Amino acid sequence: MQMDGALCLGTGMGQGADALRLLATALAGSGPLLLDADALNLLASNPQLHAMRTQRGAELDLLITPHPTEAARLLGCTTAQVQSDRITAAQELAKRWQAVLVLKGCGSIIATPAGDYWINTTGNAGMATAGTGDVLSGFITALLAQGWPALAAAQAGVHVHGLAGDALAQTLQGCIGFTAGELVACGRQVLNQWVLQHSSKNY
Repeated sequence: MQMDGALCLGTGMGQGADALRLLATALAGSGPLLLDADALNLLASNPQLHAMRTQRGAELDLLITPHPTEAARLLGCTTAQVQSDRITAAQELAKRWQAVLVLKGCGSIIATPAGDYWINTTGNAGMATAGTGDVLSGFITALLAQGWPALAAAQAGVHVHGLAGDALAQTLQGCIGFTAGELVACGRQVLNQWVLQHSSKNY
């Protein structure tokens, strides 16, 4: 299967037979692919998918974006073990899946299969609410679809996502009562401001 643009799988897809077939088809294809939520749970419970990833090799630009419990399922350990050494967990998962990995949480970690990692410094406690991870997946996938390399898309997506949360906290004068949908408009505003600051063109 040849894919144009970028594909994000996981949010709301469930873990049934149809979802498993869709994920297997995506892993057998080419083009940038971001996996989150239910797609990660399917990876954890279906070892044959790892073999498909290995066979595809570097042709598939893969990103995975687990929260700590999803990371624990993928590693076969506990959430507490992941949280006790987040950097090592992120590095191990990135290497195992040959993917750019974002381990979400306070100080989200972006890791590569080579063992390099970065810790994000933007964002706040108000973002620990349902749906904000889905918004992050959307931010990163949008950059992938514009031709950004996987690592750059992950780094920029995570950073802008956190900046959007910080901007929202400033607007609301606090971190209480965030909704995921509010981050989208803030993210757009933050990105437009960044573009204007770093470009000589007026958009």
